[in-house]
Amino acid sequence: MLIADDLNRLLEILPDFIKLPLEKHNDKQSLIEIVMDLGRRPEARFPDGPEYLSKIIISWNDLDFCIKKMGHFSGDNRSGIESTLHRISSIKNRDGNIVGLTFRVGRAIFGTISIIRDLLETGQSILLLGRPGVGKTTAIREIARVLADEIEKRVVIIDTSNEIAGDGDIPHPAIGRARRMQVVRPEFQHQVMIEAVENHMPEVIIIDEIGTELEALAARTIAERGVQLVGTAHGNYLESVIKNPVLADLIGGIQYVTLGDDEAKRRGSQKSILERKTIPAFQIAIEIHERNNLIVHEQVDQVVDQILQGSTLYIQRRKFNNDGSVSILSENFNSREFIVHSNKNNLNVSFKSKNNTFLEVINENGLVNRPYQMIGYMKNINLNRGIYNNLNVQNKGIQLYSYGINIQQIESIISTLNFSIILTRDIMKADFILALRNYVKHNSKIRQIAKSKQITIYTIHSSTINNIARALKQMLNLYKIFYIDWYQLCLNKDMTEIKALIETRLAIEKLVLMKKQSVQLLPQVYNLRKLQSELIRLYNLKCTSSGKESLQSLRIYPV
Repeated sequence: MLIADDLNRLLEILPDFIKLPLEKHNDKQSLIEIVMDLGRRPEARFPDGPEYLSKIIISWNDLDFCIKKMGHFSGDNRSGIESTLHRISSIKNRDGNIVGLTFRVGRAIFGTISIIRDLLETGQSILLLGRPGVGKTTAIREIARVLADEIEKRVVIIDTSNEIAGDGDIPHPAIGRARRMQVVRPEFQHQVMIEAVENHMPEVIIIDEIGTELEALAARTIAERGVQLVGTAHGNYLESVIKNPVLADLIGGIQYVTLGDDEAKRRGSQKSILERKTIPAFQIAIEIHERNNLIVHEQVDQVVDQILQGSTLYIQRRKFNNDGSVSILSENFNSREFIVHSNKNNLNVSFKSKNNTFLEVINENGLVNRPYQMIGYMKNINLNRGIYNNLNVQNKGIQLYSYGINIQQIESIISTLNFSIILTRDIMKADFILALRNYVKHNSKIRQIAKSKQITIYTIHSSTINNIARALKQMLNLYKIFYIDWYQLCLNKDMTEIKALIETRLAIEKLVLMKKQSVQLLPQVYNLRKLQSELIRLYNLKCTSSGKESLQSLRIYPV
């Protein structure tokens, strides 16, 4: 990554007893801000913590020395240095005199948003969330440059405090070809947002720090006019935006809804529930927890619905690795069953779904993914030697719980058709529930148990032999992996072949079977595609190949 910070321009306006220690400091390239408070020692803040720069106490003369070298302070008590990205904020007493200064170091870091480049190209509106100082403004500045210069869109930046494009009338080169509209006073930001759409025909509008109800309303108006919106807001998580009455409109807003008795029974919920009001202004939300660690919500409307319903939330975490590569990991938001770490003992597997690329990391403890009801467990994987042991599944049969259907009738069908299904009277041990539809409809308790334990419920209208047999066959087809001997499949295979097989398996189980989506695998050479095709055939699925002859890729289709 290329970093430009113009730090010397900032140091020039400081007194010598502050400037000299910083010029000699070993870690000055990571300096976050400098604090000068009347009657206190000057302080420098770094990622690892604050440090005092001198034993000299700040006086009125020291503050005046700095103030005379910078421009005037605007209505939001902010100033800057012309043609730089530094931000200078003031603290005033009751008489309006400045008694404290905060010098925030502004940096243009090129290459920071390669981790979300694919999201920018979708044309969807993106909301960046994070605590102050985590790097939202730095990211949005680089987003503006990439959209304007590399993706070649008409980009307009609404720069309230001149923090995105720098102080002065000439924008900083860090924003590329993007245009900048300055805001006279912060309370007028929403008016400038609307003016930009009406007067300058932008394809993209960039907004930093959406914080008022009028700004949220303006953002919704812009989104409804078909303009791509990229904005930032304070809040560590998407839940914090939902709870914020001012910003909730950005993600569709929430409202209380009173359900009828029948609907409440069908849902298994209370009569008064929270629901999303309307379509969100932003289709994608990105939580920035650390500079190199992001959580991406690609379908905000669905995520908000899941949060309000209390459902298990599956999130996508993107990380920059030490070697410069990017990992995209899948995690279970509630139980964190899918927490993984990138290190030399991990196996990285990639696959594509529509326009997006996903990366799963399988660690040496194996993959046990209960939320997706994955039956094949992988244990004792030694990646250093490339040997896979005990990859065969536990062939004990599928555990089935029957509700409202004669058990003897089900046992007779299982025995006649020779299915590997075991009936259980303990619902907590079940992989599936087979029930009459009317019985499940009027029993909220069994639905709640199935939801909490991630158990799939199969319902039938009547307990005829054909209906029961059809449901049992669907269970077995869905978990065809149960019959695959993974030890034999991976025996005598090298690491590249095993990666290709696991990539296929994850794509089938996570997307083709569970979400009924077609999936395009990564391009492979002929012998690897042949292995993948054999595995696809074991699932009773179909696939086609496309691409160049030497390096084609397979697309798997749902039944």
